[in-house]
Amino acid sequence: MANVSHRGDMATHPDISEMRARYARMLGGRDVALVDGPVFLLGLYCAASPWILHYTTSQPALATHNLIVGIAIGLLALGFTTAPERMYGLSWAMCAMGVWMIIAPWVVGSSPDTGVILNNVIIGALAFVLGLMCAGTAAKSVPKP
Repeated sequence: MANVSHRGDMATHPDISEMRARYARMLGGRDVALVDGPVFLLGLYCAASPWILHYTTSQPALATHNLIVGIAIGLLALGFTTAPERMYGLSWAMCAMGVWMIIAPWVVGSSPDTGVILNNVIIGALAFVLGLMCAGTAAKSVPKP
């Protein structure tokens, strides 16, 4: 039986080049936690914000809207993590969702107060910026011919 235990420096491991190539393929040359984690957290906050800020009774339509959009943002984040090469094309959709979140209090809500407006503007601005970051990450990871 072959001695498969390897002790010492990894640079001398017989399969180091294959392990490096596999690791590079898995990461795809991008920093996962930099973009995907904040996008997921933003989606969770967006979905929970009506209950955090207590406007579920005063703005029921906007509460339902934020729940649905928050779930959609969270699902985008999960997609970015699991299949980044396929999902980063949707980063522009996240930018559009950010713009929609900014105007939603006036379109979906009924005479929203300052707290509700400020909440949606902040969520929308963050979604727009994170969408731009996702698009930039996708543009950098596209292989050059």
